[in-house]
Amino acid sequence: MPEHERVTNLALQGGGAHGAFTWGVLDRLLEEAWLGFEAVSGTSAGAMNAALLACGYAQGGRPGARDKLSEFWSELGTQASMSFVSSDHELSRQAGHSIEYSPLYQALMTLGWFLSPYQFNPLALNPLRDLVERVIDFSVFSEPETIRLYIATTQVRTGKIRVFENHELSPDVLLASACLPTVHHSIEIDGEPYWDGAYSGNPAIFPLLSQGKSDDIIIVLLTPLRHDSDPDSAAQIRTRAQELGFSASFLREMRAIADIKQRYGRSRYVLGRFERKVRDLKIHLIEANDLMNSLNHTSRLNTHASFLEMLRDQGRDYAQAWLDDNRHHLGRHSSVDLLELFT
Repeated sequence: MPEHERVTNLALQGGGAHGAFTWGVLDRLLEEAWLGFEAVSGTSAGAMNAALLACGYAQGGRPGARDKLSEFWSELGTQASMSFVSSDHELSRQAGHSIEYSPLYQALMTLGWFLSPYQFNPLALNPLRDLVERVIDFSVFSEPETIRLYIATTQVRTGKIRVFENHELSPDVLLASACLPTVHHSIEIDGEPYWDGAYSGNPAIFPLLSQGKSDDIIIVLLTPLRHDSDPDSAAQIRTRAQELGFSASFLREMRAIADIKQRYGRSRYVLGRFERKVRDLKIHLIEANDLMNSLNHTSRLNTHASFLEMLRDQGRDYAQAWLDDNRHHLGRHSSVDLLELFT
């Protein structure tokens, strides 16, 4: 790692197809030779992006990481069978056209009210598994120089978070982190069933405090911190309720960090190692509240190539804006007001 690199950590939120926005963010950040990555915490789509980043970086440096991210999301965009919309419905909606849902989406939405995935998908078919196994070389994660990964999952039986690290990673771990229980069977690892990590950490911040030297964390958010309007339709209410459930653990972690920083921020003498780590922590957010608020609630299921590419381009633009405004904050202080956002 070059001496001039500013090393930071990443925390990548989940959000289905909206993870293509994070693809764009990472694609732009990887162009900055001065910016290095020590560890990445990821959940669901964020877990996929974290693994792609680390795998590609280990195999081919920054260009390798960009290529690996592009390979995964581009292949996802060509698999029409995985999409729940029959056209670029999000782009059409923004242009004032009607939304056309695929027969697969309509069938799953109907079946989901009456049947579990164990009934309508008894063979546990998951086309994402083939893509993950084909694109990601899991052997590289055990190499000592590989970027450290923390992949969040949720234990079905206890509701507790389980964070998997490099030496434990497998296709099952990534699929568990992205396992929506209304669509997929739970993923069993060593006899324990797991669901989507977003239920318990989206993303999990605490693993990034336990090890490493960097005090900077760049968090890429896919769920708006604030919505422009109240939900009033049944679908909007269900979506908002799910968002609240997926965001609760993250908001609690950030509230705790803000409280500790407020209490010890001006004190030179802090006895506990954890308190010192949090006091010195520098938090940065790359988010797109306006963009995410404008997207239809079903767009997280839209894997059409042009929609994913639009999100990638938007991610690059938002990352560029963040770099323009905040690169000088790295290593010095947080670029967001934690008390204003999380208390």
